[in-house]
Amino acid sequence: MKKIIVATLVVLITGSFYTASAQGYKTALGVRLSSSNAMQNNSVSFKQFISDKTAIEALFTFGDPLALGALLEFHKPLNPEGLTWFYGGGGYIGFVKKLNTNTGKEGTDANFGAQGVIGLDYKFNNIPLNISLDWKPELNLVNDINFEPAAIGFTARFTFGK
Repeated sequence: MKKIIVATLVVLITGSFYTASAQGYKTALGVRLSSSNAMQNNSVSFKQFISDKTAIEALFTFGDPLALGALLEFHKPLNPEGLTWFYGGGGYIGFVKKLNTNTGKEGTDANFGAQGVIGLDYKFNNIPLNISLDWKPELNLVNDINFEPAAIGFTARFTFGK
């Protein structure tokens, strides 16, 4: 958690030397690092704006668990320019490796769930970089019913398109 906060501060301080603009990008691809063992933790993030203030974000987590999720996000501008806060929700499917203690064989369990998100998003004006800090709680609905409230994440993305 401390590493995520320090990384966010370093990027924000570095970015303060650049001027920022409103949203400023249409598509972004990068990495989301998470502080918890949520189904969708450390992931590849792909974000596509479908209107000026609405985006779809796809998250792909590989390893154990292997998971694919999507979020519909609504962005609201803040000051300074380039900074928005956002909220939204979506779902995911994840696959967790399980060991059957009776047979000694390894299998895979599928998990389906819902996820929400709220956070801050910043796009630098002079460089193709977007960063965000968010809280993304998850609720597993199928196979292993549980709630993961502690999913704080930091995302850094390369941006393209306007």
